[in-house]
Amino acid sequence: MKHTSSNRNIVFLSTSLPRECGIATFTQDLLDEFSKLEGWNKPKILAMNNNESYRYSDQVMREISQNTLSDYIDAAEAINHSDTDLLVIQHEFGIYGGESGEYLLDFIEKLHVPYVAIFHTVLTNPTPKQHQIITRIAELSVKVVTMAQSTVQDLISVYHINAAKIAFIHHGVPYVETASRAELKVQYSFGERKILSTFGFLSPGKGIEYAIEAMSSVVKQHPDALYIIWGKTHPVVKLETGEVYREKLTDLVHELGLTNNVLFVDKLLTQEEVIESLVMSDIYMTPYLGKDQAVSGTLAYGIGYGRVIVSTPYRYAEEMLGEGRGLLANFRDSASLEACILELLDDPGKVKDMENRTLALGRTMMWSEVAKTYAAIFQDKIALFKLADRSVI
Repeated sequence: MKHTSSNRNIVFLSTSLPRECGIATFTQDLLDEFSKLEGWNKPKILAMNNNESYRYSDQVMREISQNTLSDYIDAAEAINHSDTDLLVIQHEFGIYGGESGEYLLDFIEKLHVPYVAIFHTVLTNPTPKQHQIITRIAELSVKVVTMAQSTVQDLISVYHINAAKIAFIHHGVPYVETASRAELKVQYSFGERKILSTFGFLSPGKGIEYAIEAMSSVVKQHPDALYIIWGKTHPVVKLETGEVYREKLTDLVHELGLTNNVLFVDKLLTQEEVIESLVMSDIYMTPYLGKDQAVSGTLAYGIGYGRVIVSTPYRYAEEMLGEGRGLLANFRDSASLEACILELLDDPGKVKDMENRTLALGRTMMWSEVAKTYAAIFQDKIALFKLADRSVI
């Protein structure tokens, strides 16, 4: 990478498309926005690899094999000798090697370039090793970012990170121009049916079985209701257990006689298909089972497009669905989900009001806005680092 005039160079340490990973999608969306901003050269990626081979684009400057410690050391040295102004580390447990991803510590210990860490998961009850990793990443960083207000306090109280070092920035949402809800329903051959939906990688923690059970009662009052589950099985789940979870769900659909009211779309969705699935939805659902989930990209997308949302009360949902932006059902409780769904389907006025409230927040979460916030932080930290560097005698 070479400087173009005074433009800055940033590099992301992350998984990268075409690897099927939410972190890779997040990084790509942020990278794409930075490519449009003045003052920045097109960002590059240090790509974290698992045991698969991927056909990366030229935006990937180097690859790191997750379980090869020497790759981390070599990559740090390469960054140190490049013209990188700032590194952005996407942190998620599971994408780095060693116990709880501890190889990342070897990388940052060797690094001379300033870095910002984006924490995609903030555990309230970490193991000692997980605690050590998060605190050390934060200690050596110039800034840490979290995507939920609720986790700011956790970073302070659980991990003892200085509040001044923490930034809260919403999970970004891509803007895609689509047809209207009614037009999309016709386009997808759903007519005027009431559409409920969930999208994302399928895995047992999503709690889809409870939503399906809820539909068995919903359709007695709204026989035209259709629940669509968009997305393929999570690659890690498929590798470990195959399609056991999906088969369990499809068996449940047949057992409850819901073949006309529950539809599975088993494919990796394009960004356009994701947004179209949301726009055509009358209700978006995240019946997840994990109460400590601090961030959900799929819920963020639902908020971004002003959908009415029914969710279980995991941490991110409680935060994002406040002030009348959705309804919360009990965990593992199909009757509670059913009551929320019927409350909305029976009251179009309430739905419209919720959509307006949700969209007001959603507009602030578009990547075009979120990227500007990141850019301001990055620019500030680059300037401070260079000033400090010049001050050393």
